[in-house]
Amino acid sequence: MSKSQSNKSNKKPRWKLLHQYYTYTGFYSFIGRSMMKAAIPIAAFVAVVLGIHFFVMDINDILVYVTENFHPLGVLAVFFASESILGLIPPEIFIAWAGKFEEYQWYLLSFLGVLSYLGGIISYFVGRGFASIPSVFVYLEVKMAKHIKNMRKWGGLLIIAGAVLPLPFAISSMAAGIIKFPFGSFLLFGLLRFLRFAIYGVAIFGAL
Repeated sequence: MSKSQSNKSNKKPRWKLLHQYYTYTGFYSFIGRSMMKAAIPIAAFVAVVLGIHFFVMDINDILVYVTENFHPLGVLAVFFASESILGLIPPEIFIAWAGKFEEYQWYLLSFLGVLSYLGGIISYFVGRGFASIPSVFVYLEVKMAKHIKNMRKWGGLLIIAGAVLPLPFAISSMAAGIIKFPFGSFLLFGLLRFLRFAIYGVAIFGAL
């Protein structure tokens, strides 16, 4: 066997090299820690919702009240603002709200997914805008140092994690903008945001 053939046979597949890279750079441990951190506020949120449901007022009655007294455009506007500014409100609340419109729940869910995706795009361009202002960029490099460093290391995979997992998609999007991650790739990876809404929709609509 020639030397070139031997090198080819010893060359590791690309997926193994990527797996090694993500292991060595701590991506898997980062996701594990982030999920553990996310589990605490999620558990607290669920506990509050259950407490309200069993001791104050039926959650379904609250959702019905919101659907009857607040215009859908207003609720959607609040959701869009939240998804564009650091994801301040858990999207599960709005998915549950959409579930009360039985005839239109899947249309509303799809529209929520679109708004969340567009919110991520806005966050991306906010990051790009901040990166073009030296003083703001220096400030964010300190305040978002960990997110920016991780985005430089893991790029698209971190965007995917933010889109699918209960992690702040808006922050991942902003970090992608700050480092000027290729916009076309960002749009492609961000499409997985719709997968999260589909999964949560099936789970929440089935529980209502």
